[in-house]
Amino acid sequence: MESLQVSDYMNVHPVKLNPEMTVAEAVEALLISGQSGGPVIDKKGKVVGFLSEQDCIAQMIASSYYREQICRVSEMMRTPVISIKPYLSVIELAQLLIRDKPRVYPVVDDDGVLLGTINRSSVLKAIDIQLRSGYQQAS
Repeated sequence: MESLQVSDYMNVHPVKLNPEMTVAEAVEALLISGQSGGPVIDKKGKVVGFLSEQDCIAQMIASSYYREQICRVSEMMRTPVISIKPYLSVIELAQLLIRDKPRVYPVVDDDGVLLGTINRSSVLKAIDIQLRSGYQQAS
């Protein structure tokens, strides 16, 4: 099987959140983008956290009760972040997905700067394309 790299299937236009955003602003950005989570980046573009829709739900419920409660992304984001490199094999990433449970992985360069994200659907698509091309060659 030909080596498939994450860089060939990653989303190069992911939602980008910053630590100073309110959770409400982050939720709006997630909803507009249609993505289920996003990396939190600092001013230099380095990934410093990750925030998912699930992370926001409890905060949004609390905010609906108290109406005044404002929470920043920095207070809710998950750290440390499980990130991957663009040159990682999609098959290796698939094995990580089996073991670990993140739905979205930030893809970073060797300095930790965000390059994109990759999710489970993209991994499935990459493997499906590879399998289909293998079947066609065998026919």
